[in-house]
Amino acid sequence: MAQRPYIVGNWKMHGTRAMLAEARAIDRAAERLIKVEVALAPPFTLVHATRNEASLIAVGGQDCHPADGGAHTGDISAAMLKDAGAGFVIVGHSERRADHGESNADVKAKAEAAIAAGLNVILCVGESEAERDAGKAEKVVGKQLKESLPEGKAIADKVTVAYEPVWAIGTGRTPTIEEIGEMHVSIRKLLADTLGSGGKNVRILYGGSVKAENAAEIFGAKEVGGALVGGASLSAESFLGIIIAAAEKLES
Repeated sequence: MAQRPYIVGNWKMHGTRAMLAEARAIDRAAERLIKVEVALAPPFTLVHATRNEASLIAVGGQDCHPADGGAHTGDISAAMLKDAGAGFVIVGHSERRADHGESNADVKAKAEAAIAAGLNVILCVGESEAERDAGKAEKVVGKQLKESLPEGKAIADKVTVAYEPVWAIGTGRTPTIEEIGEMHVSIRKLLADTLGSGGKNVRILYGGSVKAENAAEIFGAKEVGGALVGGASLSAESFLGIIIAAAEKLES
């Protein structure tokens, strides 16, 4: 990881105000580990409070609507996230794609809306277990990425890609280090082909049952620039182990 590693915690549908203590603890840890860029994506209800409580880490949203506003009950626009203090938003997570039927076109529209509102984007891609077993993993992920990438100038500075094999999310299972590296190298090639020289600098995160015990090994895979962390980010103690692993790998 030649670049500054990027470790992002996705709290998903977890968290009440009581969990702000964890955010504060993560923020204090980030102050000591300045070689690592740390971020949290709490539920919408905690974005503003987390931004107020944690001044050193980045804070973002877990999703946004592609429209600026309108009759979309229960949805949140990118501008609303920005106003609440968010600096980025996650789009295209497999749980959104599966649970809400989001297409690549939907994800692209959300990414473009987020960038237009002044947010950075973490764009998620990943294959199912059946697709991997059929030998289609790289083809599936490549199609997702090509069709989900936002258009426009200088998007390479605004976008981070997160590779999350669907079958590894929350299951305790992870691909082999070789498989992780192969996919990240494939994603890098596609980014370079699509975005030119800027594509060489887009950070590619790995996500899918990342924890302190396996983080160091994962960070040793080719083109892995950090991690998008689910369950292990809910506790400052477990999340800190991953952040430390990233810092130590950078120094090695």
